[in-house]
Amino acid sequence: MPSDKFVLLGKEIKKGKGAVLELEVAKLHTRNSLKVPVIVERGKKDGPVLLLLGGVHGDESNGVAIVRDIIRKKYHKPNYGTIICIPVFNVFGYLNLSRAFPDGRDLNRIFPGSKRGSLASQFAYTFTKEIAPYVDYVLDFHTGGADRSNYPNIRCNFDEEKEFEMAKAFGAPFMMHSSYIHHSIRETIHKMGKPIILFEGGKSLHLDNEVIQCGVTGALNVMKHLGLQEGEIDIHQPTVFIKKSKWLRAPYSGIFESMIQNGEYVTKKQLIGRVSDPFGEFEKKIYAPFNGHIFGLNTAPNVYKGDAIFHISVTK
Repeated sequence: MPSDKFVLLGKEIKKGKGAVLELEVAKLHTRNSLKVPVIVERGKKDGPVLLLLGGVHGDESNGVAIVRDIIRKKYHKPNYGTIICIPVFNVFGYLNLSRAFPDGRDLNRIFPGSKRGSLASQFAYTFTKEIAPYVDYVLDFHTGGADRSNYPNIRCNFDEEKEFEMAKAFGAPFMMHSSYIHHSIRETIHKMGKPIILFEGGKSLHLDNEVIQCGVTGALNVMKHLGLQEGEIDIHQPTVFIKKSKWLRAPYSGIFESMIQNGEYVTKKQLIGRVSDPFGEFEKKIYAPFNGHIFGLNTAPNVYKGDAIFHISVTK
């Protein structure tokens, strides 16, 4: 993106300077405005514009903490180009410890939004018009929903070369091929011709230091890959590539106990869990149907028949 003059939300950010801007979300009943802080830092030399996005779902605390730590460690101050940080995107959900907007909608299923639509739709529209056109790359941080915990993994479309290279540079333990979900931020950004990758780690309403560190290190790796920061890319383990995956579901209702750790490789017919009733009358064992890596795990103590309990890679 040409960077002789960079203007965002009506504010010009000069080379070597930064600014804290505000993206207006809505007017409250009290006539006050609810605004989202947008932190911008521009390097002294030309380069791409990278957006780091956390808290699209208000209960996904790890993503917020990752962007916070990037700012706290000053990694968001680039040598080249510009880095935009939005630690808390869904401010309403974050304040209410809720995944959704006050109108009950999932913000990540309503893009590109509408100027005269629902509250969430209006906010999505504002982002699509006021922020998205000015970025070149996007890194979006998420966690598992409800009681499902995701082992740190990066998601992208393997068929998109720039996304694939960004995802490899991130260096997460797992890298999963993921198509674009209709009306998601990923789909909207992709249609604008901009690469976007999505990090998943941990579960909602829970801070996991290992997940946060993985996200921070991965983001810094992406910055180095794109030329925003200098230095060698830091990858501590080989990445497992997952083209296909499947959620294994509870065959019965009852108390659920996992017999393996999240991130573990399991073999066909290996005992991986069990479901029992609280009265000691039955216990049903769960076996792996094929070889694969477990990278998503239900941590709820009680499950109903049909609940997703293990997310496993499919190698065949």
